[in-house]
Amino acid sequence: MAKFQMKELIGVEPITARLGAASGSANYVTDTEIGKAVKQIGDSLYNLCSAGDPIQGFVTAVETYTADDFSIGSVNPEGRKAVTLDGLQATAGTGTCAVGDYVVCGTVVAKGTALTGPVKVCKATNQPGATVTTSDNVKANIDIAIAKVVDAQMVGLFGWRIVSLDGTGAVGQTATIERVCA
Repeated sequence: MAKFQMKELIGVEPITARLGAASGSANYVTDTEIGKAVKQIGDSLYNLCSAGDPIQGFVTAVETYTADDFSIGSVNPEGRKAVTLDGLQATAGTGTCAVGDYVVCGTVVAKGTALTGPVKVCKATNQPGATVTTSDNVKANIDIAIAKVVDAQMVGLFGWRIVSLDGTGAVGQTATIERVCA
């Protein structure tokens, strides 16, 4: 392991946002969601990521009050974050990750259950800048090729990539990711 390693940044300025899947008490979130990955789903509204979603930020705080029937909290959309590696997007729980790999949300912890360690991430199947292969260009597969390009663009647009490993990159080991396009 290197003597110097990039680690999570503390003190990066978060943004205030509405939190939850929609309005209403059934969608309120609590401080059990702190540290979890989120994506923007509406006007000023972030919700928890599902496995495979591009990460757009992490919950850093949740207020005890609501506004307009939504939970209010803080989201950090940039900086660095400590994570647990969860393998490959297509086969979570298997495979290895490397420095420079773009990641997406890995196996999620259910809403209402606090994290017991750093949030899990998987190596994105479609890495930004990857070339679409000739087999993808066959007319019958054109929709697949377009979907791969769009997926890679989404991962790049909201890209978090591994900048430091605390081991070999195997499943269960920890790493540091950094927002690329913030």
